[in-house]
Amino acid sequence: MPELAAALADLLTADFEASPVMASQVGRTEFDERLDDVSSEAFAARDATAAVFLARLDGIPEEGLTPDEAIDRDLARSVLRGRLIVAPFAQWRRDPVTYSAPITSGLFTLFLHRLRPEADLVDAAVARLEQAGRVVDAGIANLDPSLTHPLIAERGLGAARGGARYVRDLVWRDVEDRDARERLRVAGERAASQLDRYIAHLEALVHQAHGSWQLGEEAYSRILREREVLPYDARSLRDRGEAELERLDAEMAVLAREATGNADYVEVLRADDANHPPTERAMLEAYTEWTAKARAFLAQTGLVTLPEGEECAVVPSPVFQRPVLGVASYIAPPAFADSQRGHFFVPFAPDGASEEEVQGRLSNNSYGGIPTTAAHETYPGHHWHLVMRKRNPSAVRRVYSTPYFSEGWALYAEHVMRERGFFEQPLHVLQHLNATLFRAARIVVDTSLHLGEMSHDEAVAFMVDRAALPEPVAKAEVGRYCTWPTQASSYLTGCLEILGMRERYLSARGFSGVSPADVPIAEVRGFHDALASSGSLPLGLADRAVMATLATPG
Repeated sequence: MPELAAALADLLTADFEASPVMASQVGRTEFDERLDDVSSEAFAARDATAAVFLARLDGIPEEGLTPDEAIDRDLARSVLRGRLIVAPFAQWRRDPVTYSAPITSGLFTLFLHRLRPEADLVDAAVARLEQAGRVVDAGIANLDPSLTHPLIAERGLGAARGGARYVRDLVWRDVEDRDARERLRVAGERAASQLDRYIAHLEALVHQAHGSWQLGEEAYSRILREREVLPYDARSLRDRGEAELERLDAEMAVLAREATGNADYVEVLRADDANHPPTERAMLEAYTEWTAKARAFLAQTGLVTLPEGEECAVVPSPVFQRPVLGVASYIAPPAFADSQRGHFFVPFAPDGASEEEVQGRLSNNSYGGIPTTAAHETYPGHHWHLVMRKRNPSAVRRVYSTPYFSEGWALYAEHVMRERGFFEQPLHVLQHLNATLFRAARIVVDTSLHLGEMSHDEAVAFMVDRAALPEPVAKAEVGRYCTWPTQASSYLTGCLEILGMRERYLSARGFSGVSPADVPIAEVRGFHDALASSGSLPLGLADRAVMATLATPG
């Protein structure tokens, strides 16, 4: 429908104009020279724009839309509703990372993907670095100590320090041309001085901050229902997380006893945590090995279709990311570029971390746990899914996403690899189940934090006791939940919804009551390919999309 196509094209254009950094990340290189406008006026304008576009899309009736068009419309509506739900919370007044992130990620992705000649990339990077002062000014003006929690301010301070080091000491090092490298180094030094000014402001803010991270029950529940198209509110979701904790607890106790003679799986896992790579470099090598094993397993079994030309690089996490993220992560190839090269980031510790903290992070990446993390991040997890997503002809489906799908898919990927026999040892399976239990604990902690029914210290203790996390990792995790409400609940929630979709899909294909491990691999592959190529949709929309493929010939 032309009216819908025009509305969606206009929405994407408005979003790219509002966030040139995001535009660069999806491969729109014409935005590479600009940084986001993060002034208070710009945030107000974005909220107003969201309301205008939502009204415009609400006015397009269902009649006359194809099933795919209806899903595209409803995806955009869910995104806009989500923005309007969280708008009153004013995260941009609370979180210092709002201002350091455009500077660092706006440079990092330019050189990560290298979609243009190096000379053009240097020009774009210098242009962005010259705008760092404007972004810092906005951060200093906007952050409100009465809204910012000290924990969030401290986390933002670490990110800003990492960002200053990145632009001062690192961003220019891989530029080959000597004159261009020097020009970028000088621009980086100037931008670092601006970030130093921001750091000084945040050092004071940490002591002045007395706000809250709590999103609140109403907003949390509305996000689940209106943004994620799920039938839960915050409390019923927490109940689901608690039920999964109990179920997994029982299953893991049985497995631990069968594997080791000790039903105390926490004790077994902590003993296994001691069997970890001795250095970060050794950890990187182990992840590289298991990423290759996961891909080979898919090629051998035919569990999914491997797109021709895809590849996944396994590399250390970016310096500026290390203070705010203590676990593995992934960046997809740009949606609007030919590249099919994704990047799996192995979680190195922040600069200046003590040896105790480094070893704590390494213990969270034991040899027993690395196989399930590799499957989650690479094959058939994030990397495979997001390369498949690039095949979708819809621009909005290649840009807009939800962690309830993408993280749900990645946890489902671990599950299906277990079903099909990827894990080689009982401890690999136990670590996979622990990764799932960890996601159940996340649901309980995230909902409780934002309902105001759990303190930070109680949340850390819960993650140490119930998810067997080392304390440094638990602290990094809880800090993330405080900053990014509802995201931590997405993993297991999404996985369970996808398992339900698979059951309905296979039942419709004539395999009702058959164990998924016994269903012919081609049938399971058909489900995987259809779901992953549908996008990263809110799960209610994803169900519509995958079930619609059953009516499509071939």
